[in-house]
Amino acid sequence: MTGLGAVAALLTSLSYIPQVIKAWPRNSTHDVSLKMLLALTLGLTLWIVYGVLKNDWVLTSANGVGVLLAGAVLLFKLRDKFSHSEPSRGD
Repeated sequence: MTGLGAVAALLTSLSYIPQVIKAWPRNSTHDVSLKMLLALTLGLTLWIVYGVLKNDWVLTSANGVGVLLAGAVLLFKLRDKFSHSEPSRGD
């Protein structure tokens, strides 16, 4: 079962890479919700805590990768939001 979890974790963790690549250029995050990124990053962080408490390295490491990648998109969103060159959409 750990192998199945590791494959699932790898696939879901790596699924964030295209979004990071898309968000990397300045002013490229206008179509990404700040609220969604905050909720996602917090949720992944809580999964890490849960994984640590359960001593589950697959859960912890997969969500660690997810936090790094989703957190990068969040930082790009904040960068663009506070650069005052992104049109405001109310979120």
